[in-house]
Amino acid sequence: MIGGTKLTEGPRFSGQRLEGLSCRLEQDVASSAIPGATIIIGSRDQVLFERSVGFRDVMTHDPLQLDAIWRIYSMTKPLVTAAAMTLVEQGLLRLDQPVADFIPAFGKLRVMDSERSTVSAVNPPTIQDLMRHTAGLAYGYLGESPAQRAYAEDGFLKEDLSNADFVDRLAALPLEYQPGTVWHYSHATDVLGRVLEIIRGADLQEILQETVLGPLDMPETVFRLASTERHRVAEPLPSSRGKPPYFLDPCRPRRGQRGGGGLVSTARDYARFLRMLLGNGTLDGHRVLSPATVRLMTADHLGTNIGKASYYPPGPGYGFGLGFAVRLSQGEAPFPGSCGDYFWSGVGGTYFWVDPVYGLFALFLLQSSSPEQRRHYRTLIRSMVYAAVD
Repeated sequence: MIGGTKLTEGPRFSGQRLEGLSCRLEQDVASSAIPGATIIIGSRDQVLFERSVGFRDVMTHDPLQLDAIWRIYSMTKPLVTAAAMTLVEQGLLRLDQPVADFIPAFGKLRVMDSERSTVSAVNPPTIQDLMRHTAGLAYGYLGESPAQRAYAEDGFLKEDLSNADFVDRLAALPLEYQPGTVWHYSHATDVLGRVLEIIRGADLQEILQETVLGPLDMPETVFRLASTERHRVAEPLPSSRGKPPYFLDPCRPRRGQRGGGGLVSTARDYARFLRMLLGNGTLDGHRVLSPATVRLMTADHLGTNIGKASYYPPGPGYGFGLGFAVRLSQGEAPFPGSCGDYFWSGVGGTYFWVDPVYGLFALFLLQSSSPEQRRHYRTLIRSMVYAAVD
C-alpha cells in the first residue's frame, strides 16, 4: 500500500492510444523538432511497449534503433546512489556518517557569507546530505552565485581530473549553503562516487559493475564507450550552423568517472534498472536492494525544515528522496502521476519515472540541447502515457 492505495501488478494499456503517442513523436521528427526518440513502458515483470522513431543521427540519416547508446548525464545519479545503498546494506556506510570520515577536507568546509567572506560550516555534511543534495555544495554549471563564481575562477571544472583530484579541489572551495539546510542541485553525487571508491579501493565503474550493473545484466552502461561502438551513439539535432551542439564524447579517454553525470546507457539496460526498482529491489530473481531500502530511497527526505533553492527541478508537488524526486501530493504538479511516484532526468534530454501505484515505469530518451524542449516532452509523455492506461 502507498497512501492507502493498493499497488497494481501492472497496468492495461490502450494500444490505439500508445500508437497515438508514437504518431506524435513521428510528427515531431517529420517537422524537424527532434532528431528521434525512444520510449519504453513496462511493469515489474516485463516491457509492455517499446518504440524508436526518427534518426540516430539526422546528418547521416541513420535510423534510430532500440540498441542506440544515449548520454544519460544526471540519470547516472540514481545508479550511483543505488550502488551506495548496497554498501549501506553491507554495513560499510551509514547515511548519518560524516563525509569527512572518508574525505577529511569535508570536516573543514567554509560557507559563503557574502560576496567575498566565508564562515565555518556549522555541521559537516553527511552521506544522506550527498544523496539528497543538502550538503551545501553548488553546481558549477548552473547559476552565478558567489560559490559558483569561485568554482569558475578556480578552473577545475574545465580540467580532466581524476575523481580524487576533482573532489579535493571542490572541498577547498566555499559552500553555497550551510550543510543540511537547503536543497541545492550540486556536485554532491560526484563526491558520493569518490566516497565509494575510497571504501572499495576500486574505480567507480568497477563498483557499479559489482553492485548494480552486473547483477542487473546492464553491460552497456559505461563511463567510456569503445570507439568501435561510436556508430550507435544517438546525436542531437545540428545547430543552425550545421554542426551538433556540444555533447559529451563518450569515446574520449577521461581520468574521471563522475558519479553525477558521466555514464552512457541503452534503453534496454536502463529499463532493467527501473524494473528492479519497481520490483522492490529484485529483478529476475536477483536481489540488488532490499524492499526496505527501496522504500527509504523513494521516501521524501526533505520534510518541512529544509529549504529549497530557487532552482528546484523536482517542481511543485514533489519532495526529494535519495537520488529521486518523490511525489508528495496530487494537484500541484502540471502532469499526471500518483503520490509516491518518483523520477529523474538528464540534461541531454533523457527522463524516467516509476509509479508503484499504477505498477508502471516509463523511460523516454532524447538528445536535445534545449531546456524548454526537454521540459515540454517530460510533460507531454507523462500526459499521453497515463491517457493510454485503460
